[in-house]
Amino acid sequence: MNTKLTLTIEQTLIEKAKEYAKGKGRSLSDIVENYFKVIVKEGDVVKIEETPIADSLRGAFKAPKDFDYKKELTKSLNEKYL
Repeated sequence: MNTKLTLTIEQTLIEKAKEYAKGKGRSLSDIVENYFKVIVKEGDVVKIEETPIADSLRGAFKAPKDFDYKKELTKSLNEKYL
């Protein structure tokens, strides 16, 4: 049984995704559904690191050895919302 799902995504990303889907001759819903099938196996969620997209991005960002993720996240969120 199919169920409708509402997502909040940046407009420009939606437009690019629709173009991609059209170019592949598929619906955007079909692409999203198949991605979910990749990351979920028999009710168990697969670690995101194990997905093809995550694998392709591995190594794309080189952080300094002293990089403090939580500190940078807090700083960015404070700048955005405060």
